[in-house]
Amino acid sequence: MPAAIASTPAMPDTLATGRVPSRPWASIAIETDIVALAERWRAFEATALATPYQGYDWIRPFVETVGAADEMVLRYALVKGADGELCALLPLVITKRSGFRFAEFIGGKHANYHMGLYAPDFAAQLDAAQTTRMLTEIGAAIGGLDAFVFVNQPVIWQGVGNPAALLAAGPSPSRAYKLALIAGDGDATLKRSMSSHARKKLKNKHSRFNDFGPSVLTRAATPAEAARIIDAFLAQKAERFRAMGVPDPFAEPAVRAFLERGAMGDGSARPAIELYALDLDGQAVATYVGATQGKRFSGMATSFDMASETVKTSPGELLLAELIRLKAREGVAVFDLGVGEARYKTTFCDDHDDLVDSFLPLTLKGRVFARIARTKRELKRRIKRSPTALKFAHRASGWLRGKRSEDE
Repeated sequence: MPAAIASTPAMPDTLATGRVPSRPWASIAIETDIVALAERWRAFEATALATPYQGYDWIRPFVETVGAADEMVLRYALVKGADGELCALLPLVITKRSGFRFAEFIGGKHANYHMGLYAPDFAAQLDAAQTTRMLTEIGAAIGGLDAFVFVNQPVIWQGVGNPAALLAAGPSPSRAYKLALIAGDGDATLKRSMSSHARKKLKNKHSRFNDFGPSVLTRAATPAEAARIIDAFLAQKAERFRAMGVPDPFAEPAVRAFLERGAMGDGSARPAIELYALDLDGQAVATYVGATQGKRFSGMATSFDMASETVKTSPGELLLAELIRLKAREGVAVFDLGVGEARYKTTFCDDHDDLVDSFLPLTLKGRVFARIARTKRELKRRIKRSPTALKFAHRASGWLRGKRSEDE
């Protein structure tokens, strides 16, 4: 298959009626070979609006591990200006489900934020009509799509509106939690973002944790260190999900391969994934996986050893506090803890990112699919906003899984 499978040149705008919005791009190309895009993608993301989950060095390891294992159909939409330079880049996976064919951003549940990469000036120009037109042209260039489904999209990124968020059907089921770091001073950051009561509790936990002996924060810098931390992370996650009675999204071998590849990089750039462990007597009692892009560090996942004697001291929270101090020293501007509600997130964070879901139908079938998808996301949002409904949903889900196991 050729690297470029489709290209749409600029078409004249119908200026006489004034009803067709002016197009601030000249052409759209659809690529299939991510390796061939390396230099251009990395150069573009250096100045583009981009979350850590759309960086080339995060996407490529994902595509070549999880994407390959799941036989994902991948397309990269390149939106270009009259000078041939990139205005936007949308990394897409084409999904078939129940007779519908739709495009969504690459990453699935392993990516907290779903967004395209945009030149800031280009993104600022786009209104809802122009964004709809751009996506419609991308859909036509790909061919055979019924809809676009973009979930967990930030409304604003780096102070600029996210164009696809203008098409939002409503808020995502969960928001994402973050805190701005005070350069060089993690303790001042924690003092600002946490309540005095929360800081006192954390200090007491740290004092009790110290009774177990000296500990160290380890960042994986070699393949051996990465393997050790990943071993601990996957084992801790597996035990946690078993205790919860839910499927483990990290159980597939391809996920391990993705973490290893992302953490080691390819030698040409800073690895997109960072692995950390809070070690006590050489054993990881807590781990943290994060993605980096520019001045932002984004928490992908965290775990702790449920069998450790330290569990009552909340080693995961102690690790997070040490990471915040480390990232402040390193000059990171924003530290986010990802999507989803959790007590520790509201404890540490004093800000959040609003997220929305957009569904753009391209066919009559797509209208039906978009309506179904919107309804499901809205139902999920309502359930998450109601503690009673959430508890009932967890019980029902556990019962259904148990029932399926009995029937197998």
